[in-house]
Amino acid sequence: MDVICELLGVPAEEGDRLSEEELVAMLGVLLAAGHETAVNLLGSSVLALLNHPEQLARLRREPDGWPDAIEEVLRWEGPIQNAIWRFTREPVAVGNVTIPAGEAVALSVASAGRDPARFTDGDSFDSTRGDRGHLAFGHGIHHCVGAPPARLEARIGVRMVFERPASLRLDGEPVYRPSSVSRALSSLPVAFGPQSAVA
Repeated sequence: MDVICELLGVPAEEGDRLSEEELVAMLGVLLAAGHETAVNLLGSSVLALLNHPEQLARLRREPDGWPDAIEEVLRWEGPIQNAIWRFTREPVAVGNVTIPAGEAVALSVASAGRDPARFTDGDSFDSTRGDRGHLAFGHGIHHCVGAPPARLEARIGVRMVFERPASLRLDGEPVYRPSSVSRALSSLPVAFGPQSAVA
């Protein structure tokens, strides 16, 4: 049974049934988040590999590396740059700063993915890094329910793009949509050419 049917099928007497307003909001989140973030991840993955042809060549030789490559894109240029706002219930100490209760806090997932205390040479794209400790899908109770299908879509979709007989190359500057939340390409100009000889 799919997620929507599960949400609709909870008997009211169990007390956990969503109101109509909550259900509509949940379905809106599932649609927007499930579509937009997947599109953003696909675009960022294609761009990262076009900009790192030696790593793309390795993936063509060693296709078992695709899962690690997608994880590296998630860490390095994930589809969400800043997590949704949270509000402190009580004072919270972060380093030398105490955030008072009732304050809004925005967490930078993009910054966490490049934190030098966590990732060696975090500003560099390295599809062989193998370290999957990023926060691209959140953490704990806030972990994205769509993480497994998003990973699968990217592994299949990006690999298919680069398995075509004609190779892609950049044909202009990428353009990003202005956003404080998403890292989303609005334009990725590419051209087709003969299969690359890079090995």
